[in-house]
Amino acid sequence: MTRAPVNKIIPFSNVDGPGNRCAVFFQGCPFNCLFCHNPETIHLCENCGRCVKGCKAGALGIDGKGQVVWDSARCVQCDTCLRLCPHDASPKVRWMTVEDVLREVRRAVPYIEGITTSGGECTLYNDFLIELFTRVHTLGKSCLIDSNGSFDFEANPRVLSVSEGVMLDVKAVEEKWSGELISHSRETVLKNLDYLLSVGKLYEVRTILFPDRDRENEETVRYVARRIGGACFYKLIRYRPFGVREKYQKLLGEFETDAEYARHFAELARALGADKAYVV
Repeated sequence: MTRAPVNKIIPFSNVDGPGNRCAVFFQGCPFNCLFCHNPETIHLCENCGRCVKGCKAGALGIDGKGQVVWDSARCVQCDTCLRLCPHDASPKVRWMTVEDVLREVRRAVPYIEGITTSGGECTLYNDFLIELFTRVHTLGKSCLIDSNGSFDFEANPRVLSVSEGVMLDVKAVEEKWSGELISHSRETVLKNLDYLLSVGKLYEVRTILFPDRDRENEETVRYVARRIGGACFYKLIRYRPFGVREKYQKLLGEFETDAEYARHFAELARALGADKAYVV
């Protein structure tokens, strides 16, 4: 029976696609974005036990196999374990089957338009998504993929046939800046941008605007806007240091991107044809 590591399930979200949605966050990500707001989703737990010693609620322990185990009934969600973890991981991950996930989704079905899978990077578990989406559609609900673009959708198109679309991060288009920012090449991301557009499966593109990075911000916005035109939403996100790992805050900025500065790039995107560009 196929299982996948799930970091958390939010039964109701209005920021993960159209309407009210159930958001499923998977654990694991091939990127290491400096500005990541949930770095505890990047790696799987290495069972070092540091979090166990720091858990005042007694919700964490070590089993007979040397594995960290989490007691959700005792957990008070203080997130001390996440702050103590030296590996950008979480001890609260659940290895779930599709039926396990559906059990939680069904509770929200009367109140949601669909589900959105996120992470981490949900496409690491492509076969799991295909089975999950197929089952969710029998409930009359839609399925969206929130992706960093590391997965080659053209080479693996089956998941698109059972989903309504993709919310794609395009973090940077210049190779050097992309390498610094996400520790990964942007080649597959940009390939996905064009492919998803060509098959009508691009629901939204997201780009973060960083303070004091005029050239890099403009280069990315111009590139994306010219390609997508009015085909999908273009969400321009103001960088906010809250939640970013402290060691990277000084590099990226200790203050959030100015709202007026961000609106300038939204106006630029709309002038280039991306009339669904907006700032958050």
